[in-house]
Amino acid sequence: MRKRGPRDLRGLPFVLPYLPFLIVFGIAPTIYALDLAVTNFDGGWVGFDNFRRTYQDYRFGEAFKHILVYTTIWLGLLVVFVVGLALLLHGRASRTSASFRFLFYMPGALAGAAAVLVWLFMLDPSVSPGSFLLHHVLGANIFAQSIAPGNLPFVFAMIAFWTGAGAWIVVMYGALNTIPDDLEEAARIDGAGPIAIALRLKLPLIRKWIAYMLILSFALGTQLFVEPELVQHASFGLVSPTWSANQLAYQYAFGIQADFNGAAAISVDLLVIGLIGAVLIVTRTGLFRTED
Repeated sequence: MRKRGPRDLRGLPFVLPYLPFLIVFGIAPTIYALDLAVTNFDGGWVGFDNFRRTYQDYRFGEAFKHILVYTTIWLGLLVVFVVGLALLLHGRASRTSASFRFLFYMPGALAGAAAVLVWLFMLDPSVSPGSFLLHHVLGANIFAQSIAPGNLPFVFAMIAFWTGAGAWIVVMYGALNTIPDDLEEAARIDGAGPIAIALRLKLPLIRKWIAYMLILSFALGTQLFVEPELVQHASFGLVSPTWSANQLAYQYAFGIQADFNGAAAISVDLLVIGLIGAVLIVTRTGLFRTED
């Protein structure tokens, strides 16, 4: 059995400052939510009754279906465009690519709520500079048509991509910079062109970074709340207040029902979905597998 040496403890000082925040804002709320999910308002044990009751709510299936469609679209956009743009910028490393990286990152500097307000303006065909696209892609002539139920997963995915893609492009570009120049030079000597180098050399070497992006983005996507909530208020009720699972949990907790136990059950459902997604990605990509 290998003994733990000084080299194994070098990362400990970087982890220790984070542990109190993890316990206070992560582990403790999770334990509290688990306790609420299996008890009633008097603190009595009810087992899976809260889960069964929320599952039978007619809004439950629709809310989780919306999240599934939204996250599928969003993750697809991230994988295709973020990785593609990072590979393109890395292949054209210059001052121009540095300027583009900065421009891509700019939308991410906006808070999520501010980004939604920008997109509310962009989605109104009467004032939007992209009214041509709204007319011909979404078939919308008025704001209400832009946020029609069938368009909402795509709208929220565009908002999330616009605010988050730039930061991930910077991360992927940094991952590409860790690839030794000798490997690229050897590939060029063997006759590989830019596309072959990008797809057959660089892409496999940043596979773990892509998996990391997918795990965090999937977990964040299942927690969607701000975007549909703001659009719901801006549209004066055209969007359902329980469009996402997080909104449904919010209505359980702070609506007429004042049912914190049901809200906790929904939050635990989201936690389980996030953990299952993370486990699948980790096991499929070998994210934590160390090289021999």
